[in-house]
Amino acid sequence: MKLPVLKIGNLVAEVPIVQGGMAIRLSTARLAAAVASEGGIGLIAASGMKFDELRKEIRLARELTGGKGIIGINAMVAAREFLGLITTAAEEKVDLIVAGAGFSRDMFAIGREYGVAIVPIVSSVKLAKIAEQLGASAIVAEGTEAGGHLGTQQSIKEILPEIVKAVKIPVIAAGGAVTGQDVAELLKLGASGVQMGSRFAASEESNGADELKQFYLKMTKDDVVQIDSPVGYKGRAIRNPFAQLSLEGKAPKPTECDACLKHCSRSFCIIRALTRAQQGDVETGLVFTGANMWKIKEILPVKEIFRRLKEEIAKI
Repeated sequence: MKLPVLKIGNLVAEVPIVQGGMAIRLSTARLAAAVASEGGIGLIAASGMKFDELRKEIRLARELTGGKGIIGINAMVAAREFLGLITTAAEEKVDLIVAGAGFSRDMFAIGREYGVAIVPIVSSVKLAKIAEQLGASAIVAEGTEAGGHLGTQQSIKEILPEIVKAVKIPVIAAGGAVTGQDVAELLKLGASGVQMGSRFAASEESNGADELKQFYLKMTKDDVVQIDSPVGYKGRAIRNPFAQLSLEGKAPKPTECDACLKHCSRSFCIIRALTRAQQGDVETGLVFTGANMWKIKEILPVKEIFRRLKEEIAKI
């Protein structure tokens, strides 16, 4: 199978792969730049970052790519500082803004003002149509196989054909893709591109601690669970002591609050739980995962991941 290019407005990615924006601080400049340098689209996960930190990450990513390649951000609509984060990114002239964990009409005005492509993450035909009408340059259609916060319990293979049929803008499929065969299958179902999170979380350039990356490699299919996130969505995670406590409704309640979310159940502090995992605490941290992370058996450099993906797809 010959890989198509991915066109989003005036942007052209030579390889139709979008690296998922994984917070907190898994997807930083080094990972985004490595993906962009291979012809894909690299995303910096903005959620949980201060504005100045985000500016530095965007500038570092540009520096690492020599000003070439496509660099964007991913931000949670549920974050209290969502508008500030995407405005900061737009001022830094990122190529695109991907937004999930909620839906915001305000982001389209930012896109128009700064000439930045807006790419919402949706899980239904209804939201896909609304996004297109409001001026989205593309959409990410995300199925239940995705990691982190989920907007549906339906498979990407079920919702993708319906969404592709409903809109004229590019549709990027997300959820469960870890191999070239997975990418090819989603492209054949009509996707213009494929977003991959888990495969890049388990990369050398991912900003997770070594303990976290080794934890990915040890997991099995039976370790994949869904917890109730204080954000208000289901969250796909790896079963560990913290996730088990969450499933039992016994996760430690916050003793202090940074008010990082617009709405929070306060069942536990998600920003601190994700940060602990990113720093290597896989016992008391929350480890988000895609449904097929357990299939990944090696931590690889981004360059090698792309080489293998292209080789696998070429054989199909």
